[in-house]
Amino acid sequence: MQGLMQSQQLTTAMLIRHAAINHPRREIVSRAFDGTMVRSDWASLEERARRVAGALASLGLAPGDRVATLAWNRLPHLELYYGVSAAGMVLHTVNPRLFPEQIRYILEHGGARILCVDPDLLPIVAPLLAELHTIEAVIVLCGEADMPDTRLQGLIAYEALLSATAPIADWPEIVEHAASSLCYTSGTTGNPKGVLYSHRSTILHAMSALAADSMALSAHDSILVVTPLFHVNAWGIPYSAAMCGAKLVLPGSALDPVSLYELARDEGATFSLGVPTIWFAFCDHLERDRSAAERAALRIDRIFTGGAAAPRSLIERLRDLLGVETLQAWGMTETSPVATVCRPLAHQSALSAGDQAELRARQGRAVFGVELRIEDDQGNALPRDGEASGLLKVRGPWVLNAYHGTRPGSAIDADGWFDTGDVARIDTDGFLQITDRAKDVIKSGGEWISSIDLENAATSHPKVAEAAVIGVAHAKWQERPLMLIRLHPGERCSPPEILDHLSGQVARWWLPDDIVFVDALPHTATGKLLKTRLREDYGGHYAGK
Repeated sequence: MQGLMQSQQLTTAMLIRHAAINHPRREIVSRAFDGTMVRSDWASLEERARRVAGALASLGLAPGDRVATLAWNRLPHLELYYGVSAAGMVLHTVNPRLFPEQIRYILEHGGARILCVDPDLLPIVAPLLAELHTIEAVIVLCGEADMPDTRLQGLIAYEALLSATAPIADWPEIVEHAASSLCYTSGTTGNPKGVLYSHRSTILHAMSALAADSMALSAHDSILVVTPLFHVNAWGIPYSAAMCGAKLVLPGSALDPVSLYELARDEGATFSLGVPTIWFAFCDHLERDRSAAERAALRIDRIFTGGAAAPRSLIERLRDLLGVETLQAWGMTETSPVATVCRPLAHQSALSAGDQAELRARQGRAVFGVELRIEDDQGNALPRDGEASGLLKVRGPWVLNAYHGTRPGSAIDADGWFDTGDVARIDTDGFLQITDRAKDVIKSGGEWISSIDLENAATSHPKVAEAAVIGVAHAKWQERPLMLIRLHPGERCSPPEILDHLSGQVARWWLPDDIVFVDALPHTATGKLLKTRLREDYGGHYAGK
């Protein structure tokens, strides 16, 4: 027997229509490319998005066509989020922090017909345009008066285009399984891969983020969106915020701690999200330059972090400086991205502050809709006992089944599981702990050493700002760990001091054979430690030893 309920397609048009009708005056605040602050709201955003849809149609675009963006967290970029996908086209966000060759590859592989670019990012893409054979037009996200001085011909001013176009009368009917957006992996090994999200997966992921045990977003929140709109759709925030009617605060390209502090203070931000490197710098600024009264002026009560493991030391600093609850999450471009969120269970509420921080340093429990599994090398399921460690696999309604341009189902096994490439363990309460990337785990004398556990132990030292551990070839032990450390500004430290600190936290045979202090550590464009670079630079460190 079938249920007798309406079958309405789940699309991004539902989101923007809902926000405009039910939260029309809720603010959206954006830092423009010239540094000025622009104020809008959800009703105005929908009207502008309808103009975007009309403008793209006037340029000959049809449902299914890709529209690429090279832009910061600014209002025009958010308008494109809905003006493109709600009209049936596919929004293809591109990370401007990538190397030019990666940007060229992603744009060419994605097949966009239109490229929308912030004026300050035009110099990045200008040298590549002659090689981008699918791009038919370039729209610069500004008015005529602000068009950059360039030799490029035929550029279209975004504001002029919208002014000359009437908004579409209504959003078209779209099948929920149609593609809505396209994002690419960071490409730390080989070329980046395209992940093509559907309207359905986007809506379900956005709905999941509102849950109390996830981001717990509501109409009361003012969200400072530090995670870039080009990084896995800012972890779904443009969609979740529309769903609940939250205020959005878009910082543009000004992600320095001073700018973020002032914006959070002035706009009453209650929630923010970003990779750990952002919060390390933010904490340094608060400790060094802000008084207790200035810190108390912030209303932030939750910080959502992911993209790289947040160590216990960072969680404790945010708690002690701001009284903030740090919500660590785990996911990938392939999982839309939120798959797990770390919030203590009821029976863990009585844990000491230290034990709470230790728990929150894990990657958390699967949100509803996501299934997790760890396997041994033969594909056998391993127990959830907090001890067994194996390859992490995942499946769910917002997990990919194939990469863009490949055969459907080619990225999953016969039972629908996607291999994440992570090594992890899961305890009896379902808390996930990533112990390493499969390619980063260190094999020493036939035993495994977790680089992440070593890094977390090192960053718990008060002088250590950041640590990276890599496996380096060793004549006797196959591989041995090498630790690279960046200290907080003005601090001095020695390898024996770090080793003494580590010795009480990890097995003796895990201790690195050497510790190197560096001024900076390399990161990917999404804030992850770039260990491929470190292995290139330090791969021969133990040669002859």
